[in-house]
Amino acid sequence: MKVQDLLVKDAMIMDLKATTKEAAINEMVDRYHQVGIVSDPDKYKAAILKREAESTTGIGDGIAMPHAKTDAATRAAVLFAKSNAGVDFNALDQQPVHLFFMIAAPAGANNAHLQALSTLSSLLIDPELVAALKQAQTPADVQKLFGDAQAAKDAKDQADEAAEAAKAKAAKTATAANKPYVIAVTACPTGIAHTYMAEAALIKEAEAMGVDIKVETNGSEGVKHQLTADDIKRATGVIIAADKKVEMDRFAGKHLINRPVIDGIKKPHELIEQTLEEKGAIYQAKGDGTASTTPDQDKESAGHKVYGQLMNGISNMLPFVVAGGIVMAISFLIERFTGDKSMWYLFPNQIGNAAFSFLIPVLAAYIPQAIGDRPALMPGFVGGYMASQASMSFITSKSPAGFLGGLAAGFIAGYLVVGLKKLFQNLPKSLDGLKPIFIFPILGLLLTGAIMYFIVDPIFGIINLGITNFLNNMGTANAVVLGALLAGMMAVDMGGPFNKAAYVFAIGAFETTQNGALMAAVMVGGMVPPLAIALATTIWPNKWTKDERNSGLSNYILGISFITEGAIPFAAADPLRVITSSVIGAVIGGGLSQALGVNVPAPHGGLFVLPLVDHKIGYLVSVIVGAVISAIILGLWKKPLPADQNGLADKKVKATH
Repeated sequence: MKVQDLLVKDAMIMDLKATTKEAAINEMVDRYHQVGIVSDPDKYKAAILKREAESTTGIGDGIAMPHAKTDAATRAAVLFAKSNAGVDFNALDQQPVHLFFMIAAPAGANNAHLQALSTLSSLLIDPELVAALKQAQTPADVQKLFGDAQAAKDAKDQADEAAEAAKAKAAKTATAANKPYVIAVTACPTGIAHTYMAEAALIKEAEAMGVDIKVETNGSEGVKHQLTADDIKRATGVIIAADKKVEMDRFAGKHLINRPVIDGIKKPHELIEQTLEEKGAIYQAKGDGTASTTPDQDKESAGHKVYGQLMNGISNMLPFVVAGGIVMAISFLIERFTGDKSMWYLFPNQIGNAAFSFLIPVLAAYIPQAIGDRPALMPGFVGGYMASQASMSFITSKSPAGFLGGLAAGFIAGYLVVGLKKLFQNLPKSLDGLKPIFIFPILGLLLTGAIMYFIVDPIFGIINLGITNFLNNMGTANAVVLGALLAGMMAVDMGGPFNKAAYVFAIGAFETTQNGALMAAVMVGGMVPPLAIALATTIWPNKWTKDERNSGLSNYILGISFITEGAIPFAAADPLRVITSSVIGAVIGGGLSQALGVNVPAPHGGLFVLPLVDHKIGYLVSVIVGAVISAIILGLWKKPLPADQNGLADKKVKATH
């Protein structure tokens, strides 16, 4: 499949009207939907925004490549859009973006599609092609430019293959051995665009510098141009331009530079030069096959590191929470009709409880996995299991260490394994094989288990018992205050640390007490911001652009689904008004849910789990009151837009004809 086959003529936008990042994404997603490339625009847009939240796809030089791999895409395609005025897309160079390539890849995209997408990424490194695209006037011009560029690239690739074969042969000679040679690995989370753009940029710069280079790509189509033992032995040093895990132990003893994948695109000369000068630290094998390639780890703040490690545990735990919790809630609904002895109740209840029993062990396993990689996973898992059992302590306790004990187990196991790696780093090379299968697992397990048995479980068992008693016996006033606080935290950063902290606390309370009161508060708090946005854009259309009103409509669905992130683009554009109004409405709605005694025995689902909720009217009233108050504050606070900006002038003109 050729690049021009992916560039759909009918989808091209030769004069993008949008002036903001959100509006540009909306305009392109709408066009994809119009031509049938995207079946579910809201789902596809959510995937695009999720990718943008990781890091901007505005790569600089006036180019942005927003992309998503999702089953909302009916086939692989590339939407070309050109903005003459330029759009502030939060690009890495802070310059306006003029050329957009929105990539849609279906969840089951085959290798032919992915290869074509990688070719597109590498073509965009050519500044002459980029300059020509900025002058293109028609879709036919765009396709011809890419057709010519790909033909030239195909010819060059054939020549390069022949040269590579000759180079490999020549590498065995003394002359070739003295020629500068570096190796690199590129990888990005989605493996669609940045992986191959970094590869192309490094190869192009190496040619200009007279340096031999071989680049291994870890993309969606798998590992390509895999580095051999001879490649690694011959290389002066290694460049890792990656934002995800790649195989690392093979580079032991080599000077290695580890940077984000975007540096491979924007700073290839610097990376190659520093590699030739052997400025990278000599890599020490971890003994576990892979290593995290998080760039510049030493420069990260301690808080950011801990948050990332915690989120690794939470993200792996959430499937157990959501699926297990909802199945359990369904069993409670069935119990009302069949009783607690019925097979129809016992079957889903036991399945849900089985899933829930893994919450703390999984949380405690994947926190250390983010800290110390695979050797830390097993000690963390066992530590989490010990935290979930009241009997796993040298002091008989009425309560297990619970959620807080599981958090402690995760961090303890992770940093213990990191310490063990440093302690045994000077062992003879002949014993390296013992580290991941014998030394780290056994010592990690013994040390983590001992700390849990003698310290964590007794202390946190008492703390957990106290929290449980407080939650079970707190009066209405305390419940209202706590529910209001948690709901407000859900709306403060809409998916960020405060949001996640509130949600995790509610999950811990639910897991400990089997009471969904606090889950009701966080659910209400999470639904208020997107629903308030939807209401405000509907009631006061003259205060929003056309694109914002269209996005507001999608927030009705996102809101009732408990997807707070639908409000993020609005909060980013107008943080003071949107966040303040959202927090006020969420606090009122969350507190009201506790005053009305609402209980949501499911950890996700928004209004779709209404049949499972105790006090359904109270649940609806809490959501509606919170959303309406938030919408009124936002709507009255926000100033009207001029008629030529809100897009309503055109409607008035049409109405007079």
